[in-house]
Amino acid sequence: MELQQMRYVVAVAETGGFTRAAERCHVVQSALSHQIARLEKELGARLFHRTSRSVRLTAAGEAFVPVARQALQAAERARAEVAAATGEVRGRLAVGAISTVAAVDLARELGAFRTRYPQVRISLQTEMSDLLIERVREGALDVAFVGLVPGARTAGVRERELARGELVAVVPPDHSLAGREWTTLSRLARETFVDFTAGSTARRQRDEAFLAAGLTSEVGFEVTNVEFLAKLVRAGLGIGMVPEAFAAELPGLRIVRARPAPERTERVVWSALGPSPAALAFLAGLGVDGDPEGTVSGA
Repeated sequence: MELQQMRYVVAVAETGGFTRAAERCHVVQSALSHQIARLEKELGARLFHRTSRSVRLTAAGEAFVPVARQALQAAERARAEVAAATGEVRGRLAVGAISTVAAVDLARELGAFRTRYPQVRISLQTEMSDLLIERVREGALDVAFVGLVPGARTAGVRERELARGELVAVVPPDHSLAGREWTTLSRLARETFVDFTAGSTARRQRDEAFLAAGLTSEVGFEVTNVEFLAKLVRAGLGIGMVPEAFAAELPGLRIVRARPAPERTERVVWSALGPSPAALAFLAGLGVDGDPEGTVSGA
């Protein structure tokens, strides 16, 4: 079994097709298909259900892909560790971040890192905190910036708190609360909310504050990113609550502070196995000690 064959299988699984996978891997489709067929013969099992319209993993494929992904990551990590031993930082730096990250200027930090370590391949994806933490656990991401309720545990990863802050209400300019500097949670509870999906860490930051105050609230619209939340609020479909440090970046909305205010923390998380050389260098640039002997959250 060859690493290249594993790479092809993972590419097909992630792109959903042989043509797109071949484009990603910079090979002709026939060569990619041939190598996957060879691997299936060696394994004695089909990895994909193929039809004229779709490609999806078989049960064997579902079992194979996570292990193949780990093997590819381990091989890349090994190459990076050897390079680091000779004083060179290379490999990948896969970063994840919530869309409301405010504790660091992520664009500036990534730009500075690329200038200092030009041989490192940098990628960035934005997602909800729950999914980012899971991808760090799986090894798909090296570092992630997440927002959580104070005291929340993030099992299976290492972490450092970067900042604490409050959520503030955002309302359209013609809203009855728009001219007020602050209001109470009980007053906000009479409004319809635009909020993040139920069960997400972003949603729990507000839900837990309302629950602690003995309040309930109506959520009329659920979203997965703050930009769409802001659009719906501007349209007058409800009000929202977002991190105070980020609220000023949402044009066309008025900020109203709440009392008592829902709280949140911003944290950076990385693998419980310890950071890769590139991730260690990136964390150091943030002033974060990525020592693998540190505490594992949730342990």
